[in-house]
Amino acid sequence: MLGSSVRTFHRLCSSSNMINHRSLLLPSSALLPEPRTSAKSSSNSLAVTVSCSLKENRCGEARRWISMASNVATVLLNNYTVKCRSFSVEVRNAATDAYSAIEIALDSVVKIFTVSCSPNFILPWQNKPQKESIGSGFAIHGRQILTNAHVVADHTFVLVRKHGSPTKYRAQVKALGHECDLAILVVDNEDFWAGMNSLELGDIPFLQEAVAVVGYPQGGDNISVTKGVVSRVELTHYAHGQNQLLAIQIDAAINPGNSGGPAIMGNKVAGVAFQNLSGAENIGYIIPVPVIKHFLSGVEERGKYVGFCSMGLSCQTLENVQLRNHFKMHADMTGVLVSKVNPLSDAHKILKKDDIILAFDGVPIANDGTVHFRNRERITFDHLVTMKKPNETARVRVLRDGEEHEFCIALLPLQPLVPIHQFDKLPSYYIFGGLVFVPLSQPYLQEFGDDWYNTCPRRLTERALRKLPKKAGEQYVILSQVLMDDINAGYERCNSLQVKKVNGEEVLNLKHLCQLVESSTEENVRFDMEEERVIVLNYNSAKFVTSKLLKRHRIPSAMSGDLVGNQNSSQIELSSSK
Repeated sequence: MLGSSVRTFHRLCSSSNMINHRSLLLPSSALLPEPRTSAKSSSNSLAVTVSCSLKENRCGEARRWISMASNVATVLLNNYTVKCRSFSVEVRNAATDAYSAIEIALDSVVKIFTVSCSPNFILPWQNKPQKESIGSGFAIHGRQILTNAHVVADHTFVLVRKHGSPTKYRAQVKALGHECDLAILVVDNEDFWAGMNSLELGDIPFLQEAVAVVGYPQGGDNISVTKGVVSRVELTHYAHGQNQLLAIQIDAAINPGNSGGPAIMGNKVAGVAFQNLSGAENIGYIIPVPVIKHFLSGVEERGKYVGFCSMGLSCQTLENVQLRNHFKMHADMTGVLVSKVNPLSDAHKILKKDDIILAFDGVPIANDGTVHFRNRERITFDHLVTMKKPNETARVRVLRDGEEHEFCIALLPLQPLVPIHQFDKLPSYYIFGGLVFVPLSQPYLQEFGDDWYNTCPRRLTERALRKLPKKAGEQYVILSQVLMDDINAGYERCNSLQVKKVNGEEVLNLKHLCQLVESSTEENVRFDMEEERVIVLNYNSAKFVTSKLLKRHRIPSAMSGDLVGNQNSSQIELSSSK
């Protein structure tokens, strides 16, 4: 009878969202699997032991078992009320610790006020109107504030305010990692740090563990605390950095303004809130601790953010048995097929197309490209690669022509031919005879609108998403637009075409194109374009027209600052008084 009652109690706990315990609300997730009961009879009394699992501090780090004899305590199932002396003490202590942890977070979380100004990639000599935004952040070791990169991207002015304080303090951006959407701020004012607590980083929470997201979401000015549970842990698309990294999905709402705030589990940080799923309700994502530590350690060791490593491979899964047989894989072999190798990666010197990667650092790779993560969870093996530090090596076991080999491959952050983002830097451009040359980038394509993939020239999207660089420093230079004048009439039809050669020499990047034009000794400058198009301008006439066009269009310089180099400033910044 008692065993039946305890099982009933457990079902009530599991089905109820909250357990009312002496006016204290405790999430049902604080209870672990069904309690076990055992009974022993004696001549004069019946001793009953009820074992219950309680997550200490709600963080899953320890499980404390409470054994209670029947002559000391009783368990009553009445309106979901738990009356048990020892159990009551444990519940009260855990709840007190949880609330004290939130109190610590309140003394650590700050509201961030950012003024930003983004460049115009169609008119790269201009900026867009400045805008104001808000976000959240929290104090960590070393008198630093951790937040999201998108909170302070393209910043011109940053202020922070503590919880319960009317004063805003000036902050400086110390480091930015746009791929992982993290940033570090520092505040020099000593008054700011008075009473501030630094939060400690915890670990990756397990599924269904409870977290509390603290921040300053839209809809009010004061701090907000929302609770949820962990729904999923896997590699996720980071919207800001356009990268695939480990992320934690939770069912707590993460709204604009929440970004950069901590997700608290127990008395430690389980992650940083950074995005939600568009079109869905109560699906938010937090950046897990391994990604945060990778970012922080990189900044501490090198003084700046250096990026996440890549092998530079495109791989195909081997789930089809006929495909595996074709590559002479034994029945106990699993892995992925190498389809393409980035020419700038170290793997390009070692791996070949049609190699089968069987294991990475001794961890077997399944035919679907996943590796064991924890318990019965799996995750794509890319996670193992991204957690490597730059210049670290990895042991890769490979099947090639039916024979197994083991190679050591150095890992480095690799940049695509067409940059995915260009935050916190001015775009490059070069103007000659009214022809405006720029390196192709995704921010440039995004100027075509939200539906840029379908509205911008198709050949540009294909290059942006698929083409790999062949040489270090290579850029895809295009003719962005033509500032019309008599000298360039008819060339406007060459808009958006790639510049392949200048006076017969192949163009490596925009700076190389600028050097080829500026140092030309020929009477005419010839540009060989994509689709076999040709543009020819008289050098002296083009120089003269450039100065007029700069004045007409109010353009301060014929080239961006990064192209100036060792050129004489009188030659580079053409005077509008000519």
